[in-house]
Amino acid sequence: MVEAQSWTTRRGSNPRLESPQDQVLDMPVTPTAEIRQQQYSNGGISSLVSPNVLTALIIASWYCSNIGVLLLNKYLLSFYGYRYPIFLTMLHMLSCATYSLVAIKWLEIVPFQQIHSRKQFFKILALSAIFCFSVVCGNTSLRYLPVSFNQAIGATTPFFTAIFAFVITCKKETAEVYLALVPVVLGIVLASNSEPLFHLFGFLMALGSTAGRALKSVVQGLLLTSDAEKLHSMNLLLYMAPMAAMILLPFTLYIEGNVAAITVEKARGDGFMVFLLVGNATVAYLVNLTNFLVTKHTSALTLQVLGNAKAAVAAVVSVLIFRNPVNIMGITGFAVTVMGVVLYSEAKKRSKVTAH
Repeated sequence: MVEAQSWTTRRGSNPRLESPQDQVLDMPVTPTAEIRQQQYSNGGISSLVSPNVLTALIIASWYCSNIGVLLLNKYLLSFYGYRYPIFLTMLHMLSCATYSLVAIKWLEIVPFQQIHSRKQFFKILALSAIFCFSVVCGNTSLRYLPVSFNQAIGATTPFFTAIFAFVITCKKETAEVYLALVPVVLGIVLASNSEPLFHLFGFLMALGSTAGRALKSVVQGLLLTSDAEKLHSMNLLLYMAPMAAMILLPFTLYIEGNVAAITVEKARGDGFMVFLLVGNATVAYLVNLTNFLVTKHTSALTLQVLGNAKAAVAAVVSVLIFRNPVNIMGITGFAVTVMGVVLYSEAKKRSKVTAH
C-alpha cells in the first residue's frame, strides 16, 4: 500500500530526503546581469587569444616601449635639438601621473591604495627625489652619448645595487655573487676605453643614472617594509610621479630658463614637435605599465632575464637607426658586461635557494 503524499511533500519540488548529507546542498546563486557583464568584460583580450599569445604580446610591448623611449629621448635631445632634459623628464612625470590616475581610478587595473601616514608620505617623497635624479641623469646622458654605450653603462646596475645593499643595509652576498660582478665592471672598462663617441660628462651622467636606479631599489625595500606601508608598483608610481614633477619644476626653471614658453613657441611653428613630446611622454608611461604586466603574466625573474637581453637589443637597434660608430673592442666590452649580468642573476638565484 502506497503512503499518501502529504501537503508538505507536494509543495516542494522533490520529496524530502532521508540522508543527512543529501540535505546539505549548496545551490549556486544565479549571477545578476551586472555580474555577468563584468565577467564578460574582464575576459577582454584574454577571451580572444590564448594565454601564451597574450604573454608574447605583452613582452613585445614591453620591449617596444623600453627601446622606443630610449630612441625618442635620443632623437629629441641630440638630433632634433630639444636640449631640455629636465623639462622633458618633468613631462614624463606628469604623463605618468595622469595615466596612472586613469588606469587605477577608472580602468581599475589594480586596486587603489591610500597613503596612511605622514611618515609614509615622506618616505615616498624621498624615493621620488632619488627617482628624479636617476631619470634626469639618464636623459641628460643621452644628449652626449650614443644609446648603445648608454645601455652598456646601464647594465652595471647590479654592481651598484650590491654596493648600496652592503653600505646601507650591511647585507653581504656570497663570494660567487661578488665574483660575477667582476666581468660587469671589466666589460664597461673595455667599452669605455674604446668608445669612439666617449664624452666624460655624459659618462658621469649615465653612471649617476645607473647608481640612482640601484639606490632607489635598495631604499624602497628599506623604507616601505611594513605591510601597511607597502604599495603596489602602479600605486607607488601614482604618488611618486607628481612629487617628482614638483621637485623638478624649480630646477627646470632655474637651469633651463623659461622652457615652457620656448616649447610652446616652437610647437606653434612645428607641429611635429608636439607629436614627439606627447608620444614620448606616453611611451614613458607605457614602460612602467608593461613592466607591471610582464611581471604579472610571467615573474620577476623572467623580467630580469628579459632586461638583460633588452640592453643588447636596444644597442643594436640604436646603431642601425643612428649609425653611430662602433668597434670590435666596444662590442666585446658590452658582451662581457651582459655576460657578467647573466652570471650575477644566476649566482643570486642559487644563493637564495641555498639560503632557503
